[in-house]
Amino acid sequence: MNKSQLIETVNAFLIDEFEVDENEIVAEANLQEALDLDSLDYVDLVVIIESNFGFKATGEDFQSIVTFQDFYDFLCEKVNCDQ
Repeated sequence: MNKSQLIETVNAFLIDEFEVDENEIVAEANLQEALDLDSLDYVDLVVIIESNFGFKATGEDFQSIVTFQDFYDFLCEKVNCDQ
């Protein structure tokens, strides 16, 4: 999987799961604010990551994730995607 495929996959499940307009999902946007995430939503996000990418994210992983770009980079690093 390359990075653009990963971003497409991530955006598709974010739009579906969090019912967010695709125009809200831009690399520099704040992930938490754009998706209106609360603590239970983060649990959902962990489950979605595990089912789509095969690894379990932790709360500590999300401490450094602020923007969508941070989220994409984190996932890409974990799944060793091609740039």
